[in-house]
Amino acid sequence: MNQSIVIGVAALLAGAAGGFLVGKSNGGADAAAATASDAPPPAKIRRDGPQAVQDRPARSGGRSFDEIMREPGQSARLQALIDLYAGMDPSQLEAEAEKLDGLPMGDRILASVLLFSRWAEVDPQGAMSYANGMGFGGMFAKPTILRSWASVDPVNAAKYYTENPNEFGGMGRGRGPRGDAGAEIVAREWAKLDPAAAMQWAEGLEGSERTDAMVSVIGEVAATDPSKAATMAAGLEGADQARAYGEIAERWARDDFEAADAWASTLSGEARDRAMREVIEVLAGSDPAAAAARISTLGDERERDRAIERVAGEWSRQDPAGAAEWLVTQETSEGDDAMRRIMGNWVAQDSAGARAFIEDQPAGDIRDGAAQTYLWMNRDMEPTEAITLAESITDENNRARSIGMTARRWMEEDEAAARAYIESSTAIDDSIKGRILNADGDRRGR
Repeated sequence: MNQSIVIGVAALLAGAAGGFLVGKSNGGADAAAATASDAPPPAKIRRDGPQAVQDRPARSGGRSFDEIMREPGQSARLQALIDLYAGMDPSQLEAEAEKLDGLPMGDRILASVLLFSRWAEVDPQGAMSYANGMGFGGMFAKPTILRSWASVDPVNAAKYYTENPNEFGGMGRGRGPRGDAGAEIVAREWAKLDPAAAMQWAEGLEGSERTDAMVSVIGEVAATDPSKAATMAAGLEGADQARAYGEIAERWARDDFEAADAWASTLSGEARDRAMREVIEVLAGSDPAAAAARISTLGDERERDRAIERVAGEWSRQDPAGAAEWLVTQETSEGDDAMRRIMGNWVAQDSAGARAFIEDQPAGDIRDGAAQTYLWMNRDMEPTEAITLAESITDENNRARSIGMTARRWMEEDEAAARAYIESSTAIDDSIKGRILNADGDRRGR
């Protein structure tokens, strides 16, 4: 199977999975009132546009969804499902969508992303109409539909998006539950085909949508021509310009680190710190120690904190003890989050070493973050030992959450002992005690 297909599907899954965890969809047979013949004619942008996509032959060999999902190998299943849906017309795709609720959750998520992506290529208005009938879950499907539509017909995808604001307002104008901005989605896909037209459309938007779309276009241009992208970003101001420069720096550094580093160093103020932070984060992926040594060059506290967290996480993949030793020397307001990244890797690699580090730390945010993550990741601790560690967390809210989680696990092993502890504990209040003790119905699920 083509690796690009795997990567593309993974990206779509990341954006759509949540929506298919929400209840049963209620799109009926008449929910897709608009068919392919009702849709506006596609823009003539690429030779393999919507009609070419619709005419592609199916290669699934006539197998059903159930047969495909019994085939060995996930990559083979992905390709077979792509081929299955490629041979269906809009009415058949709608019929398949009606079956989604009856699938096991993992199969349902996978099929939903592929199905709506295909449907949007051949009958985008029908797919949107169906999503409008899915209730809250439809807000998760729409980013997938909009992205797929814009990838073959950005002119009409943009037109639909701007003319139907109410359809994208469930979680804020143009944003799905994962934070996908509709204008950003359309602009990025359009820029892959015609960046000048995409930028012209973006400039006609207003407010944050205008910025989202313009930065997306600039970022896409940066993937192939970072110098041109930098010239485009020069027309922006303040935080918008800094954001665009950061997008350029990240794209450029992945392709030519030295050139991106040299360019970022010519900037000044907020723009420089944003661009340099992106450069440092790219460097962290290959040489976290070298990246760590450059964090002191960032003058903006927020950018420095973000870089510290990212470097700590990357470093901990190779050497969690070294990453932790470095982190405790840094002045940052996000030390607990950075430590959570480190501890997540450390527990998996060396649980005993991670525990020893916690015991050596003074009370504070870093120790709290380490202890909380250790308790979450390590299910092999003796319950009384785990409770003692949870009680040592200094932040009241984090301590209560950690004790609650640990007590629930204890109840699965020894309910009588756990109940006795909970009822006598002075470390958690009565409301938390009640939630733990009354969680009989879902305790094992937790």
